[in-house]
Order: sequence, then C-alpha cells, then structure tokens
Amino acid sequence: MTDDLAIPADTIGEGWLEIAARILDSGAASSYDSLPILEVARATLTIAHPRSADPIIEHRADPERLAWMHANFTDHALVAALGDARSYASRLFDYAGTGRSQVDWVIQRLRDDPTTRSATITTFEPLLDTTYIPCVSLLDFWLRNGALEQVVYAHSIDFGAKGYGNLVELAWLQEHVAAALEAPIGRLTFIVKSAHIYDSEIEFMRNALHSAGE
Repeated sequence: MTDDLAIPADTIGEGWLEIAARILDSGAASSYDSLPILEVARATLTIAHPRSADPIIEHRADPERLAWMHANFTDHALVAALGDARSYASRLFDYAGTGRSQVDWVIQRLRDDPTTRSATITTFEPLLDTTYIPCVSLLDFWLRNGALEQVVYAHSIDFGAKGYGNLVELAWLQEHVAAALEAPIGRLTFIVKSAHIYDSEIEFMRNALHSAGE
C-alpha cells in the first residue's frame, strides 16, 4: 500500500495514466458508496503543461464519459446521474442560484491585484448540498512568474471512469481564466484525498495502460 503520492507529469494525459498505474500497482482495497475500490490516500498530481486538448485522453478515454463531464462543467441543468445535484457549471457560474459567476470574480480579482493569493472559489454550496457533496470542492488561481497557475482540491476522484474528464475540464477552466487575463498557462496542481479506481473499472484502466505502452 502506498499513500502520500507526489506525481509530476508534463501533460494531463500522462498524469492520468501515471496516477492510475500507481493506484493499480499499490492501492489499498477499500470501498466507497458501498462499492469496492483500490485507493491511494493523499495524492498530489502536478501537471507542468495542462491543456484541455490532450491526445492521450482523446485516444484512450471513453468519449461518452468525456461528454458527460463536459456537460457537467458547461450545462446549468441538474445532473440526473448525481441525484439531480447542481452541476459544476451552475456552481461556478451561478453560485447557489444567485447569478454570481465565481469565475468572473476570479478574473476580476486577478486583474485588480495580480499579486493576490486569495483568488479562491468553491463548488460546495452548504445550504443546498444536503446529500451530494461535489468531488472537486476548491479551485485556487494565482499568477506566478507571469503565468496563471491553478491549485485544486478534491475529496475523492475516480481515476478509472471520471478522473481524466475532471482533468480536461479543469484545464479548460484554466485556459478560460488565462485567456481573459492575457496570461500564459502555468502549472495545474491537483490534490486528491482519495485517489481511487472502482473494481468495475480496473479492466478498462489496464487496457488503457496496455495500449499506452504499445
């Protein structure tokens, strides 16, 4: 069993395959929502050059799952698969149904003070989230050496079925904020308390890793 992983990678696709391989190789058997998983606790994935268009993910990920995650980050409709929870899009661009765009707020905060260390937003809506708690809960942006970096915290990420989609959409958000600031894109750091793969996704991930090695 291995915990406290620190994984550097050049791209989000390389990062996805590396953390998945580590989970399959040394993850501990556990369970989440009564389903069996392999799990690594406290993993930090640092992507040097995050880009939402990633050839590894485009060739090895499930396109339907990518489309589902993209809708979650861009469509304000309730997410039926999550018990009609509010989407990431609604949380980020219409926080708590108030019309407040947290992403616009981040952009303006960094425009007003490029040295700020508190351009930080959350997807958690405590008065509304009585059952579902979003996996990605904290997004923190800052400008370092003129480039826009993003630090993200998640309580848990499934790197078999959804993690690559999370990485694509987080890179997309970083691109969006960087473009608005006319800044180059810096690192993406993804801190995950429970990095795991469901037993039902193990075969899919082994095939993805095998094809990557060909």
